[in-house]
Amino acid sequence: MEKAIKVCGERKQSVNLDLLTLYKILPPSLRSIAASVRGMYLRAWRYGSETQRLVEEALDRESWSTEKLTAWQEERLAHTLHRAAQTVPYYSEQWARRRAQGDRASWEYLENWPILTKDSVRCNPSAFVSKDCNIRKMFHEHTSGTTGTPLNLWWSRDTVRAWYALFEARCRRWHGVDRGNRWAILGGQLVIPVEQRQPPFWVWNAALNQLYMSSYHLSPEYIPYYFDALKRYRIQYLYGYTSSLNALAQEGARRGRTDLDMLVAITNAEPVYPSQRKSISHIFQCPVSETYGMAELVAAASECKEGHLHLWPEVGWIEIMNENKVIRDGLSGDLICTGLLNIDMPLIRYHVGDRAVLERAHALCACGRSLSMMASVEGRVDDTLYTRDGKKVGRLDPVFKGDLPIKEAQIVQETLGRIRVYYVPTNDFTLQSRHSLINRIRERMGDVDVILKEVSQVPQEQNGKIRSVICNLSEKELSECVRQKEC
Repeated sequence: MEKAIKVCGERKQSVNLDLLTLYKILPPSLRSIAASVRGMYLRAWRYGSETQRLVEEALDRESWSTEKLTAWQEERLAHTLHRAAQTVPYYSEQWARRRAQGDRASWEYLENWPILTKDSVRCNPSAFVSKDCNIRKMFHEHTSGTTGTPLNLWWSRDTVRAWYALFEARCRRWHGVDRGNRWAILGGQLVIPVEQRQPPFWVWNAALNQLYMSSYHLSPEYIPYYFDALKRYRIQYLYGYTSSLNALAQEGARRGRTDLDMLVAITNAEPVYPSQRKSISHIFQCPVSETYGMAELVAAASECKEGHLHLWPEVGWIEIMNENKVIRDGLSGDLICTGLLNIDMPLIRYHVGDRAVLERAHALCACGRSLSMMASVEGRVDDTLYTRDGKKVGRLDPVFKGDLPIKEAQIVQETLGRIRVYYVPTNDFTLQSRHSLINRIRERMGDVDVILKEVSQVPQEQNGKIRSVICNLSEKELSECVRQKEC
């Protein structure tokens, strides 16, 4: 079975590569037609006659009491654990081995399940799909893989529609828009060949009322074309990578573009720093709403108008852990999630790779919703930096707060004693600014060499995202950090 799926996947990949080659040579008008055809396919998967009901149910749950929401989640969790242990090959085999070794722990209790790593899912993804599902009739989703190792995931039609109903409710409706509005997205899809040097740098997807704009062509010389396209297509709201929206806003401000008035700018995939929020909000004359989520569908959150990130209880059961121990709300730890939405490919106690802080239990938001809140998402575990004495430094965005004249930047730890900063300066950047940046980093990282590298654009990952902080320490240096901590 596994071999058959692999062969099928290889054939599908070959077909997709042939279609991509054909797409790249199409003239712009035909690319938009191709995008619209793809949009029709996606619309059929994402929306159906049940969509409005699912949206209304999601909005209704936001007014439930904390006790009612918790009981509802616990019921879904119990069903997910039972289904996983009984019908999902990876888990049923795991429990069988434990039983053979005399382990009588009950699978009905979440604490009896081991932590699941990304590598386990990467190595044999189809083993996580329930045996009562036909993988060929499911929607194949895959992460972009910033490290070059993407995940293969499968969603049933019910899961897809439930997810997009939640997106409609919690991302769009909260901010006065819906899927009928004309919108623009700046994402990781190669909608335009990277080597293209003339507009259009976008395609119009009529089926989804979507202007898909390339995030790979956001150089200052091309950005004026983006603004003109937003006006020409009468775009009402924006959605995309924070860094891409900020690049638009920065260049728009430099050119004095104040002729766009959006309803909301919704960010994804990257955190939003105060300076970015201010820049985007100013140039597009609208609020900025941050979202959090991942293709694995084990956790999601969106920002209300009061500025709080509310968790989506339908998506996952969340634990915050440090050193394999669950810690109380208000403390920073690793995000460990159990998916409740995609019960056909359930990921149990999945190590997402992010660190986060949950608001304390029963914290109330002025928006009136009873949904739990995330105080902050502190970034990826593998992007945690380390001082010479082994201390973790989880957040470095305060380095860039205040009046530091920088458009965007990336901090890379190359060794325990060396930090390299790639930065895009504004016209006001001076020698004093250099000293200030170096001092701010040393205040947090200790006595390290700080190398500043001025660039016209911060390097992007293969998927078009920008990582603000990168840890490139060797295994030897990481081991030394752990040893010092133990001492």
